[in-house]
Amino acid sequence: MKVAYLVNRYPKASHSFIRREIHALEELGVEVLRVSVRAPAADIVDERDRAEVARTRVLLDGNVLGLAVTVLAVAFDHPLRLAHALVSALRLGRRSHRGVLVHLAYLAEACALARLCEREGAGHVHAHFGTNPPVVCRLAVELAPLDYSFTVHGPEEFDRPAALKLGEKIAGARFVAAVSEYSRSQLYRWSAPEHWAKLHVIRCGVDELFLEAPYVPIPATRRLVCVGRLCDQKGQLVLLEAAARLIASGLEFELVLAGDGELRGALEAAARGHGIEERVRITGWISNEEVRAEILAARALVLPSFAEGLPVVLMEALALGRPVISTFVAGIPELVAPGESGWLVPAGDVHALAAAMRAALEAPPDMLEQLGRKGAERVRARHDARREAGVLARLFGNAA
Repeated sequence: MKVAYLVNRYPKASHSFIRREIHALEELGVEVLRVSVRAPAADIVDERDRAEVARTRVLLDGNVLGLAVTVLAVAFDHPLRLAHALVSALRLGRRSHRGVLVHLAYLAEACALARLCEREGAGHVHAHFGTNPPVVCRLAVELAPLDYSFTVHGPEEFDRPAALKLGEKIAGARFVAAVSEYSRSQLYRWSAPEHWAKLHVIRCGVDELFLEAPYVPIPATRRLVCVGRLCDQKGQLVLLEAAARLIASGLEFELVLAGDGELRGALEAAARGHGIEERVRITGWISNEEVRAEILAARALVLPSFAEGLPVVLMEALALGRPVISTFVAGIPELVAPGESGWLVPAGDVHALAAAMRAALEAPPDMLEQLGRKGAERVRARHDARREAGVLARLFGNAA
């Protein structure tokens, strides 16, 4: 069985869960053709992600002439198919968030994808994220003997489902994966009931780097870590405000922001404005091994997100035996049980966030270890990348 994987940009520092999924599928005997719409990101630091670069085909590699030749070749070989796909692209583009012209570009990408899959012998394409990759798949299906499926993560897909034509993408897919029960419930909202049977919960997973890591005791050092892209939806500005309140009250600790992103400058300025820049460390993008080390060096992981799907970093922290502080958002309560594996607070509530951080910083290590153990048990039961890949492999088998 050969399956193509389509992602907007792969590999990428924040997409390690896709790499884990691909590797787990290959261990099960599924041959995976990696396809990235654009060239791999420049922020790759993990050696395993770097190894993926050479194995990934790029649709938009800067060769405009080559893409034009591909479109002309499809027009010559399959004029009626291309005409039908053109009509679909125009229909999908109307009243969409990107417009008709961008959908014509998606049609060109679909031509390149269809030719690549035919040449490589891939009969099914699986896309990650419900934004533009499923559009490219939807159009490619009209150009070549292909089926497609896709994984919806959120929150982007749920911010503008009508403009993204989410229901039409689901209707055309062989199956759709949701990363949480919450995500599937949102797909129920935006698809016709006759398509609900094709909606499956397939959770993102962690691999042996976290699941089989040797136990490391909770450190006595007062340190919290936040791992993730530095952006508005992750709530790091609220996190700094909560940290400043705790420090002003006399509680000494270090806060590590492990990651990078468009909000880095604003976060650095906010730390200076609060007078806590000496207590806040921003690492930039780091490898999976370095992420693991930062989590193990902290008493707890904190992620005060405003919008999410189900963050993989929460799984990673719990798998390592570290309790987490997060918010009652999307699929997070499906993983984090307050009082059992960490703390959940209302999104944007600085007072509640500061109280949970204080509780984690002042809790005795044995209490934190008990929370971490319960969380690790839940992750092993529900978020093993190899087991979840097995569900996908069975669905791919049905699609082949």
